[in-house]
Amino acid sequence: MTDPLRSPLLTDLYQLTMLQTYLERGMEQTAVFEFFVRHLPPERGFLLAAGLEQALSFLEGLRFDERELEWIQRSGRFAGDFADRLAELRFDGDVYALPEGTAFFADEPLLQVVAPLPVAQLVESRLINILHFQTLVASKAARCRLAAPDKLLVDFGMRRAHGAEAALFAARAGYLAGLDGTATVLANPCYGIPVFGTMAHSFILAHDSETAAFESFARSHPDNTVLLIDTWDTEAAARKVVKLAKRLQGAGILVKAVRLDSGDLALHARRVREILDEGGLDDTGIFCSGNLDEYRLAELLASGAPVDGFGVGTLLDTSADVPYLDCAYKLVEYDGRPVRKHSEGKATWPGRKQIRRRYDGQRRWVGDRLTLAEEKGAGRGLLVPVMRAGKRLKKAIEPLDTIRTRVREELASLPPAALRIAHPEAPQVKVSRKLQRLARELDRKDGNP
Repeated sequence: MTDPLRSPLLTDLYQLTMLQTYLERGMEQTAVFEFFVRHLPPERGFLLAAGLEQALSFLEGLRFDERELEWIQRSGRFAGDFADRLAELRFDGDVYALPEGTAFFADEPLLQVVAPLPVAQLVESRLINILHFQTLVASKAARCRLAAPDKLLVDFGMRRAHGAEAALFAARAGYLAGLDGTATVLANPCYGIPVFGTMAHSFILAHDSETAAFESFARSHPDNTVLLIDTWDTEAAARKVVKLAKRLQGAGILVKAVRLDSGDLALHARRVREILDEGGLDDTGIFCSGNLDEYRLAELLASGAPVDGFGVGTLLDTSADVPYLDCAYKLVEYDGRPVRKHSEGKATWPGRKQIRRRYDGQRRWVGDRLTLAEEKGAGRGLLVPVMRAGKRLKKAIEPLDTIRTRVREELASLPPAALRIAHPEAPQVKVSRKLQRLARELDRKDGNP
């Protein structure tokens, strides 16, 4: 396997065991699966759809290579011509989705897959894996932007992200949701995301003195002189910066900013601001990092801390306060027949669906209604075609800047209660009468009350 992250074997075993049975029994009629979140956690008043580009790339590239087929044959789990059938397998279905950056709520499908049952089932685990993670991070990043609307915000979380792919996807999800950039270098050649970075405490410790470290860095990076000043005494370091800045100015080098990474950030920021201003460095910014997220940003800014930008890292890239969503990818129709799961606490709405969203004259959110796909009615349909016969549609390939604009518009339209950092309230989605009636009919047919 040349790239394990693109392998169709990156799945749950039961996807393959079901796939073999479907093929043996000729169960290859069209199926419709939908990916949705059952309940929003109490810490979220909205979620942002993210990860569609990577999901579609996975579907387009779905195929088993020779080594993967060899594993199927020698595993001892599969019999007959299963490996031969897998060699021919491709995703040739249709996909409908919420455009990335769209706000959504409980029970609303982010993704709808229409394809022959075997392949529609096979892709479940990896699709959830891709969409769930980026949606988690994008939703938290948007809240960071809401907490600090006018500040520089940078993703600093790579080193504690849960793996290499998570680090890269987090950089992408954070940027599309409104962050200004990332410290993860690969995100620039992959996605064109601006990258930011300064120095670590080890850089300071490797020099004979703090001042020597500052000057060494400034002369190597005259256009990006951002100095980390909390290795020992933060305020003493700020005074060293003031003294050094006068010497650097003679070489045409300006100290762009100083960074604080520990201690009482609000207190240090106020004292450092006074020192910089008194030393004539009123244009030198203050950048803070160190276990920050939307809650801490809101607290710092409410205290009046004179901070110009923040690095949000571990708590963002792990979505620490909400590390998972109660999401699912469920069969809602097979061979033209709507189906419905009845499990206690996990019942699903049957049939292909659409989300109808209404706005007022100022494009403020009025309400969402979950309907069957064929229903007409007021509101804009949010699910749009993004793939036909296994090929992405051109309109589904969107620049990140387009998605960032959509996020700004979406957030501006939502009710204030949904946007609150503390104790947000998610809007309630209405379910059409026709959809409710279909669910009741299926319940009666299956012998349920």
